[in-house]
Amino acid sequence: MTSEEPTGPTVSSLAEGRVTSSAGLLYRPYWWEAAPRRKSDRALPATVDVVVVGSGFTGLSAALTLLRNGRSVAVLERNDPGFGASTRNGGQIGSGNQKFRVKRLIQLRGRRKAEAMLREGVEMLDYIEHLVTTEQIACHFQRCGRFRAAIQPAHYDAMARDMEDLRKLAGVESFMVPRSEQHAEIGSDVFHGGSVLPADASLHPGLYHAGLAQRIEEAGGLVIGNAGVEDISSRAGGFDVRTARGEVSCRNVIIATNGYTDNLLPELGRRIVPIGSGLIATDKIPEAIFAPLMPKNRVYGNTNRVFYYFRAAPGERRVIWGGRVGRLASDTSPLAFGHLARDMLRVFPALADVPITHAWDGLIGYTYDEVPHLGRTSKGVHYAIGYCGTGVSRATYFGHKIALQLIGDTSGRTAFDDLVFPSYPAHPIAKRVVPVVETWYRLRDATKL
Repeated sequence: MTSEEPTGPTVSSLAEGRVTSSAGLLYRPYWWEAAPRRKSDRALPATVDVVVVGSGFTGLSAALTLLRNGRSVAVLERNDPGFGASTRNGGQIGSGNQKFRVKRLIQLRGRRKAEAMLREGVEMLDYIEHLVTTEQIACHFQRCGRFRAAIQPAHYDAMARDMEDLRKLAGVESFMVPRSEQHAEIGSDVFHGGSVLPADASLHPGLYHAGLAQRIEEAGGLVIGNAGVEDISSRAGGFDVRTARGEVSCRNVIIATNGYTDNLLPELGRRIVPIGSGLIATDKIPEAIFAPLMPKNRVYGNTNRVFYYFRAAPGERRVIWGGRVGRLASDTSPLAFGHLARDMLRVFPALADVPITHAWDGLIGYTYDEVPHLGRTSKGVHYAIGYCGTGVSRATYFGHKIALQLIGDTSGRTAFDDLVFPSYPAHPIAKRVVPVVETWYRLRDATKL
């Protein structure tokens, strides 16, 4: 906690809406306390081998792989480097297997493709550990495991079947925890047991991002902020990239903007819908209250349609709690985060009088088919986007893979290469109806329909 940090509202006052906009909340990611956003207004190079648009995990991972393979790289960011969702997420790391039940994925993709996608999800999880280890990035990475709580008894039974299918098809190990034993995993009575994926992991996203950026600069790469890309034009032998601060010529371009993808390339813009994700962080919690809450120090989620997720802050007695953001309120209004406090209070009523210190949001990139995509546009621009809320491992892995594909390395092949990347029907309307759909799902969760 910094010396400027005020005392925020309590969990209960935020949950009940008894908070004004001047209530002492810091409207910035908790992760920025240990890894502040640094200015990077370096001059643009005249030419580089590759321009990467977007300085999140995808862009930095791609840049590092390219540098390790002898290419010169400039990563261009519209804001300060790391301003977007890569330093605004919860730091939970999974294999990306939570979006579809195994049987549903088989129905959609066929058994062989489903198996390949699920097994590659495990590779994504392993790759991020490999990268953190080999690059010696100090970011509190640990294989803490994930507890996914069942909101209803029927969810527990369905989850048990799905975990068995996941083991058979992709070799993913897990175990079920019945309600009678769930206090060994979580100090709450609102759930009906759950599953544990012991190989899932966590890290500090701010420190991870800072570590990647440092390795890039040590390798001679450039990470340049306040250089939003305004146009990409193709020419013989490459591209000219126009930014707010000048122009860069390059052989190749990678788009790595995920939830911040705009109409720079309409071909990609109409394939992504940004969805807001909000998080809050508590102040330090007394040991007697904190110890029973998350005894195994895992990362946590649940089976709601509009789910929430939470964890302890690395090395501190704080709770980081996330979910969809309140889209009808402004970004700096407590009303945008009250539902997160209500969910926290429902699960952990003992936290009622604990202050909330930080509240922030970011944008998730959702695809129409709810799977990520990588490849090349019709004009030869490479891209990797659309992580649908499981971006820490997916973004790192896809950034690495698209960089390998760009240089023609066959090890860059993935099970996702041949997937059709569908556009959203009536894309502008799809962006507007997201809050309505989420509200409907939240009502269904509350009434157990």
